[in-house]
Amino acid sequence: MAILKLKPSCKDYLWGGSRLRTDFGIDSDLNPLAEAWVLSCHPDGPSYIVGGPDDGKTLAQYIEEKGKDILGENCKKFADFPILTKFIDAKGNLSIQVHPSDEYALEHEHQYGKTEVWYILDCEPGAFLYYGFDHEITKEEFERRIKDNTLTEVLHAAPVHKGDVFFIPSGTLHAICQGIVIAEIQQNSNVTYRVYDYGRVGADGKPRPLHIDKALDVCTLEPSDTASHLGPVLSCAGGTAQKLGECAYFSTQKLRVEESLTLEAGEESFLSLVCVEGGGLLCGPENTLEFTAGESLLVPAGTGKVSLRGDCTVIQTTVPGQA
Repeated sequence: MAILKLKPSCKDYLWGGSRLRTDFGIDSDLNPLAEAWVLSCHPDGPSYIVGGPDDGKTLAQYIEEKGKDILGENCKKFADFPILTKFIDAKGNLSIQVHPSDEYALEHEHQYGKTEVWYILDCEPGAFLYYGFDHEITKEEFERRIKDNTLTEVLHAAPVHKGDVFFIPSGTLHAICQGIVIAEIQQNSNVTYRVYDYGRVGADGKPRPLHIDKALDVCTLEPSDTASHLGPVLSCAGGTAQKLGECAYFSTQKLRVEESLTLEAGEESFLSLVCVEGGGLLCGPENTLEFTAGESLLVPAGTGKVSLRGDCTVIQTTVPGQA
C-alpha cells in the first residue's frame, strides 16, 4: 500500500509558544501554538492525510474505509487506535498533572489511561521538568500541599538536555516546565487531571478547572522510577537505532539515518515515522514521499521493505505483540 503523509491538528493552550512553526514547520495560524498532534485518530485532534486520492481525510476515516488490517495483527487486541504522538512547545509551564490508569480511565472517562514517553527536542539552558515526588508522602499531605500551594516543594525537579528521554507511567505526577520542546509518544487518550495551575486563568478570564479528587484517586505518592529506559545505540546498515521506551501500546525508537536505512512494515504492525531533525525521502513499493523536520509519515502494515534516505533523525513507533 501507499505510504501516507499526515497533517496535524494543533492546539493553542495558553502556555504555548511559536517554535513548532518556526523550528519544525508546523503549518498553523494559532498563536500561541502549543501542540501539534502529528499522529492521531483521537476525535479531539485528528491527523489528516496530505496528497493522493485520500487527501483531506482524517486518518480515522482512512482506516475505517481500508479496514483495520492496515494497522497490523498487533492492533487487533485494541478497540481503538492505540497511539497518539505530539510535538509540544512549552514556552510557559504546563500545569502539574497526572494521568489515570486504563482501569480508572475506562470506568470514569470511557477512554484509555495514559502512559507516555518524552523525547527532548530542545530546551533552554537550565530547563527542568517535574517528575514524581522526591520522597514518599501521604494522601493527606498531598491534599494539604495542593491547598496551601507548597506542592512543588516535594516534587522531583529533573534537569533536561536535548536528546534526553523520560518514561512517564500512568499515575506519575508531572509537569513540562518552561523552555522545553518535546516529542511525546503516548497512549491514545486525552485524559488529564490538573492539581496545580499557578493561579492562571483561561481565555474566558476564569481559573482553569482542577481535578483534585480524581488526582488523589490515581496518583502514585512515592518517588518515581527515574532510571533510564533507553536501550543501547545499535549500529545497522546506514545508521543507528536506539529504543526510547515501550509499553503494551507502543514501542518507540530513535533512528539516526546517515545515508539510507531499510525498514520493514510486516503484517504485525504499521510504522509511524516522525522526523525530528534533518529530512530526506521515504521510498516504498508504491510511492516515495519527501519529508523534513516536523513531518509525520505512516507506513501501513504489510507494505514490506521501505527505505529512509537522507541525513535525518526519525522517531519510529510500532505496536508491540503480546508480552
